[in-house]
Amino acid sequence: MFHILVVDDDKNIRKLISSFLQAENYTVFTAVDGEDALTQMENNHIDLIVLDIMMPKMDGYELTQLLRQEKNNVPILMVSAKQEQVAKNKGFIVGTDDYITKPIDPEEMLLRIKALLRRAKIVSEHQIIIDDVVIDYDSMTVARKGEIQELPQKEFLLLYKLLSYPGKIFTRIQLMDEIWGADSETGWETLTVHIGRLRKRFESWDEFQIEAVRGLGYKAVKKNG
Repeated sequence: MFHILVVDDDKNIRKLISSFLQAENYTVFTAVDGEDALTQMENNHIDLIVLDIMMPKMDGYELTQLLRQEKNNVPILMVSAKQEQVAKNKGFIVGTDDYITKPIDPEEMLLRIKALLRRAKIVSEHQIIIDDVVIDYDSMTVARKGEIQELPQKEFLLLYKLLSYPGKIFTRIQLMDEIWGADSETGWETLTVHIGRLRKRFESWDEFQIEAVRGLGYKAVKKNG
């Protein structure tokens, strides 16, 4: 069972968010500000933080920045009444993973939390599992029903990146910077070749596919939901 820490100085909002999460069988801890949150984290294992921005003593920005400076990568969903882009940008700059504005839509919040927890699981276990398919980062293999494919490094890293965020479109520049490095002089045609090899290699698989998004880049899609 996942443990979620709700940090907000408004008692009613803490209770409201807690009730949504408990109804989904999450274990919930609460804190009134950043300092209180640190105390809770010292005493309890926390899998994800739902974090308000504007709070006394230590606000959401300060807490997020402090955790990231200490190499704590707990997923953070930042919640705020601020809808200005500058507020969102600041949140991402200090290290939040996602952002949602008040008034909170319970269904949207739960979907974002589930996505963040899934990505955190991928990071910690170094595996992506889709139905019968296991994509293992440590061995750089893709296995399905006893069949194991060992991929060249760049192909594997591309597949792993795309399937870590199914449905998300990555631009060619993003993928080139991520896989080959921002300073690489490798041309886009190399990316195109690698993507083509991946699509050919897994074209008969029912679990996922890689799609080109015209004028933008590429995305991976889970075919069975």
